[in-house]
Amino acid sequence: MSFFSNMFGVSWQQMQAKVRYRILILTLLPILLTLVSLVFITIYWNISYTGKQLFMKVKADLTVANSTLVTVQTNQENQLELVMESWQFQNDFRQLGNDSSEQRENLQTVLDQAKKDLNLDFLRLVSVSEAAADPDLRQMLPHIEGLAPFSGLMVLEPSRLSRIDPALAERAEVSVIKTMRAQEPSKTEEKRGLLSRSLFPVADMNGNVAWYLDGGIMLNRDTRIVDHIRDLVYDKGTLPERSIGTVTIFLDNIRISTNVPLHFFPQGDDQQGRALGSLVSEEVREKVLIQGLLWVDRAFVFNDWFISAYSPLEDINGKRIGMIYTGFSESPFIHNYLLNIIELGTILMLVLLVSGWLVYRGAYSLLQPIERIHHVVKAVQSGRNLRIGSLGLDSDNELSNLAEQFDRMLDLLQRRNTQIQAAAEQLEVKVEERTRSLQEKTEELQANVALLNETRQQLVINEKLTALGELTAGIAHEINNPTAVILGNMELLKYELGDRAEDVEEEIELVIQQVGRISTIIRSLLQYSRPGEFNAPLEMHQITPIIEEMLVLVRHSIQKQQVVLNQELNASYPIQVNRPQLLQVLINLVVNAAHAMNGKGQIWIRTYDWVQHGEPIGVKIEVEDEGKGIPEEELNRIFDPFFTTRKDGTGLGLSLSYGIIKRIGGTIEVNSTVGKGSLFTIGLYHKAIEDQSNTPYEGLQFSGKHNDMSKD
Repeated sequence: MSFFSNMFGVSWQQMQAKVRYRILILTLLPILLTLVSLVFITIYWNISYTGKQLFMKVKADLTVANSTLVTVQTNQENQLELVMESWQFQNDFRQLGNDSSEQRENLQTVLDQAKKDLNLDFLRLVSVSEAAADPDLRQMLPHIEGLAPFSGLMVLEPSRLSRIDPALAERAEVSVIKTMRAQEPSKTEEKRGLLSRSLFPVADMNGNVAWYLDGGIMLNRDTRIVDHIRDLVYDKGTLPERSIGTVTIFLDNIRISTNVPLHFFPQGDDQQGRALGSLVSEEVREKVLIQGLLWVDRAFVFNDWFISAYSPLEDINGKRIGMIYTGFSESPFIHNYLLNIIELGTILMLVLLVSGWLVYRGAYSLLQPIERIHHVVKAVQSGRNLRIGSLGLDSDNELSNLAEQFDRMLDLLQRRNTQIQAAAEQLEVKVEERTRSLQEKTEELQANVALLNETRQQLVINEKLTALGELTAGIAHEINNPTAVILGNMELLKYELGDRAEDVEEEIELVIQQVGRISTIIRSLLQYSRPGEFNAPLEMHQITPIIEEMLVLVRHSIQKQQVVLNQELNASYPIQVNRPQLLQVLINLVVNAAHAMNGKGQIWIRTYDWVQHGEPIGVKIEVEDEGKGIPEEELNRIFDPFFTTRKDGTGLGLSLSYGIIKRIGGTIEVNSTVGKGSLFTIGLYHKAIEDQSNTPYEGLQFSGKHNDMSKD
């Protein structure tokens, strides 16, 4: 039987691990490739589509801003018309004569009040001759047809501003700020003013135009327009949290009216302020101000990147004098992209973990028939006369055929052994008879008998080797064929798999079937190295001696730490357990508690009788530490196989411990508070309840606080 030992003993553990993990890899690889592809496609689509949407939005915002600027000029014309048609203006205007200085002063008083009421920066009445003499108004006169007003943008030097209103020249001054990614400023202060100016013809009693109403606003330091546009296009809810929508009007490349903040998120005594006097980036200035093109792209705005849109502004003569800008900060969108990537990655890892666990459990059940073959081989090896019998599989199943051939081989081997034994007995009788009658040939007969015995032993060995050779050939044949099928179809799958997965559906199904065959063939080999502890006998024990033995065993593991073990052993009721298994559980809990305290602290080990309705039903064991505790997001996973937070941990200790307690009907509870410690409570019944109907983790109970857990 040495061949059985070599074949089913030495390589069993290696084959068990190799087949299980090969099944795991082959099953998870398509899932992983599919999920990763979906993640990258989603990220690409999100960035590409959302980026286009952002640029479309900011371009639409710029259109609204330009329309608003035109509307401002139209409103100015409407306001001047209302002033002209007002009763007070018409009454004073009719009294205006050739020597009209006094009446004109009275009329200007009316206009000053109207300017204040209409929020205009200047409003005055000029004669046709005065308009013709004014170099600025003279540029607007050719655009006026009949009684139709005309409006436009105009840039004026300080001296010309003073002729309209001295206060305008003072208010127009804006200090220039050196700005990152912008051209080096050529001056320290901008004194020119950008006006939105309207000229409205006023007809006399004969219908002739002899006067003009000249009015408008200066955009320098005026925040009404930019704030109105911002509130219009970037209302609450139109942008992500912490995203800032801004609007700016430029005179050349200088911000003269803006709501771009100096400090995006001020801290302490900082004020948010406005970035007046800062410059536009050089690349934007070149394209918009110099080339006169539209800019819709990301741009560096003062001190951060924004999704931006710029368009040039022209004065009444069509000359580019500045720009208008709308945009919103880019970083919140990038933050959302990264958050989406993290969420997708987390989902991917969870799906892979769940899939891996399911495949692992599935492989375990697929290898069950080979486990039975393995047990029969071990029994025959030890001299017992057993047969495999029915595996509960179809008659044409390869493993079923293999088991049938193996049983026939054992029957044949037994018959031949019986025949050899009978022949040997007959030969012994004849030898004895001839020995009595032929004393003279004793030595020759003894030699013949020795030779016969040696021959018989050789025949037995040869017969066994022959039978084992047939078994070996059968197993190798049954394993190699599915392997060849798997390799062939997996090679085909590499070329065919893609968006047309349905084209290779038949090959995929064939691969799965052949993997199932391999799994069932190797099943018994995997069971060789499986511990027999789950079928270990249960006996009645007192818990105190087991605790004391455990304390002796763990002292070596935690002797390098400054850990104090406190004992409160008050349990007296006997319980039915397997002593080595319970020792394994307790050692694991105590060692974990020591690791949770980073080198020093106290551990409490308590036992007491478990009482219900006044009657003891078993014993409870508590292991409490004052370590760092278990976060709530990890509490539900501590019993999962392979889950660990330690670099040198395997993640199997608590999982195996829970399985041991559950198989004898016990309970295990966890209470933990981060920063204070954890409490593990084990409940063991007086008489074990061996219930295998529940799933491995059914009935787990967790809590984030020590006083929240109670379970009978």
